Amino acid sequence: MTVRPLTEEYRPSIDFDRLEIELLDHPFDDRTVLLWNTKELTKREKKSLRVNIEFDHATLIRWSPDGKAFIIHKDVANTIEVYKITKKPDGTLASAAKTLEFPKKHTDDVIGMDIACTGKYIITCSKANDLIIWDLKGQILATIELYLGSIYRARVSPCGRFVAASGFTPDVNVFEVAFTKSGDFKQVSKAFDLAGHSSGIFDFTFSTDSSHMATVSKDGTYRLYNTKIEFEKGEDPRVLLSGSWDTAATANIALSPNTEVLAIAHGSSLSFYSTVTGSLDSTIEDIFLGPITCLAFDALGEYILVAGDKSIKVFHNITGYRAAIESAKRKLAQKQTSATKERLEGLIVSNRKFLQEMNEKCPE
Repeated sequence: MTVRPLTEEYRPSIDFDRLEIELLDHPFDDRTVLLWNTKELTKREKKSLRVNIEFDHATLIRWSPDGKAFIIHKDVANTIEVYKITKKPDGTLASAAKTLEFPKKHTDDVIGMDIACTGKYIITCSKANDLIIWDLKGQILATIELYLGSIYRARVSPCGRFVAASGFTPDVNVFEVAFTKSGDFKQVSKAFDLAGHSSGIFDFTFSTDSSHMATVSKDGTYRLYNTKIEFEKGEDPRVLLSGSWDTAATANIALSPNTEVLAIAHGSSLSFYSTVTGSLDSTIEDIFLGPITCLAFDALGEYILVAGDKSIKVFHNITGYRAAIESAKRKLAQKQTSATKERLEGLIVSNRKFLQEMNEKCPE
């Protein structure tokens, strides 16, 4: 199967607002950060705003939820800096300047940094098993001591309610970050663990509404969990799907917004799994010369963005169209209202048409 990247011949609009890239392998060691307008990604000429970083280069970068600033982690200094963005009257980016530097608290390399969608806090996590929750002014709200051996990944859930980390041990630790009704920080407490793997967990991801999580482990398996649980009452996440993947030295994982597609990057290749059928749908081999460093679906799950070799490639989520057809067919086999039946049949027709236009295989 060939998964086609966006081209000048086929250029649907991309309706996500910004691109968030995790720079794990120092691809911008020329001491710059480039900001792109994703609405221009399908244009022949793409413009970017170049931001120079003083005396060092960024290893991690995240947008603020309102898009008015971004934060970076600097390698040698091991510090966090905030850059404020100014825009031109037409809304395009004009400039960016450093406005704040967090105090240095980590003694080992920072391997994870994220910001809550609520804009209430930022997390950083180092190899020394310390996860720090900061407010936006660089004040520490809480420090979590982890017992995961070597840390591989730390993230904030899309809803902003949870923070999680994974590492050498076979579990993902998930914590709830609570605030008062007035918006003041209240506490951080253990919510639940994702258990079941027999070796360290390279990466994990949340669904858009945090009702599902997926993991990829050194043991050669991936898992999809139902995390819409009453953990306060001791309920544990339930495994919905488990399968094997082509193991590599490292891996990255992404879950489509509707949870019907699971993407796993292994080395320089990318594999797509349908959570509807529970099987491997396709693999794109050797996308880059080096390893893939980051994956992200757009807000609607129509595209997947893949970072590596100092560049980003955007692919159609072909597996998502096939999974949507299979999902609709299974729902049609159940009793449905006439309106729902008509909608599902229309979805199947439109998705099959798209796959035919892309010369891709359609489910029977």
